[in-house]
Amino acid sequence: MTSNGPADAASPGAGAGTCDVVALGESMVTFLPTRAGRLADVPSFLRGIGGAESNVACALARAGHSARWVGRVGADGFGDHLVRAIAAYGVDTSAVRRDPARPTGVYFRTAGDRGTDAHEVAYYRAGSAASAMTAGNTDLAAVRSGRLLHLSGITAALSDGCLALMRELTAPRPGRPLVSFDVNHRPALWRGRPGGPRVLLDLARGADIVFVGEDEAREAWGLHGARAIREALPEPDVLVVKDGERGAVVFENPTATGRHGGATAGHASAPAHRGPRAADGTGERPEGAADATGATAGGAGTTGAAARGEDVMDTAVFVPAPRVDVVAAVGAGDAFAAGFLSATLRGLPVRDRLRHGHLAAAAALTVPGDLADPPVRGHADRLAALGDHAWGTLRLGPGWTEADARAAEEVRTP
Repeated sequence: MTSNGPADAASPGAGAGTCDVVALGESMVTFLPTRAGRLADVPSFLRGIGGAESNVACALARAGHSARWVGRVGADGFGDHLVRAIAAYGVDTSAVRRDPARPTGVYFRTAGDRGTDAHEVAYYRAGSAASAMTAGNTDLAAVRSGRLLHLSGITAALSDGCLALMRELTAPRPGRPLVSFDVNHRPALWRGRPGGPRVLLDLARGADIVFVGEDEAREAWGLHGARAIREALPEPDVLVVKDGERGAVVFENPTATGRHGGATAGHASAPAHRGPRAADGTGERPEGAADATGATAGGAGTTGAAARGEDVMDTAVFVPAPRVDVVAAVGAGDAFAAGFLSATLRGLPVRDRLRHGHLAAAAALTVPGDLADPPVRGHADRLAALGDHAWGTLRLGPGWTEADARAAEEVRTP
């Protein structure tokens, strides 16, 4: 059953004003081990917070943007902690609803890398307060009050009500905020609920900016390579395909530059119709060797609409990731999205948007928890403006965001 009692009515989110970014989704209390070892052997844990969408909101708030997180937590101590901790990052939590009948989700993980067989994660989120979110008990006015709305596929997997809410928020409508969608394919969450990969594809097609990893596109949709992913997702104006430590490529519809590049100028709206682009005859292939995605390093290639036989051609830009001395491979995807979206809100060119994404991811990779403060804006801007050779020699290690950008210790080159 869904709670619509006094705890719902008490939230003042509907009166909140416009902000840069709204992120909607489940946040959980995380328990991080005090030492390495199996969960069965770890004697104590440190409490933190985690959640794909709230991570993005926190990182954007720390980067200087006005951010709001919309979610649902239990009327319990863990819910109190989550709301306070997220608000401490400078995030508006006024639209968060409290559920007196369901608990706040929690999870435990080992200290090892998630990419190893020894890593363990134990989630306790079934029947959580967040899984009871619906379009009827969520403050939709607050959700749509940002210039940009960030969502992820995790929410769609929580329950039928959450999926209906996601479909409502990604549906085309006049005045809709710019919708960012991180696919975040989590097969374990879809067990017992058929059609997860197809649901994620449909939701991505309704978004304006989409983030997806090559590995998850391969697992969910059987697609191999960034170009194949773009062919399966022609609708988003901006598609970011991540390839781990290698780098990321952005496919962008040139005719959408006014909406995305100009997002800082006003409240961006989604198109009233999603489908093939109108022809404008632009998109010549630039000089330079293209990689397998059709993109040149730091430059543009043609793909997407061009390959579909349309006159409009996407531009494709690939930027390699800097080398990083990884402490823990957690939270990097959320940080990347936050860095890219921050640069998008600032109207930066696509190469710099990718570089800011990589830098934010590097900040997360060099700390043990899910959340890391992004580098100071001026510092990140200086690194993002480096020439291609200097960018290619960057190596970032623990503490690199804490030193002054001009200090030699901050960025080590081999």
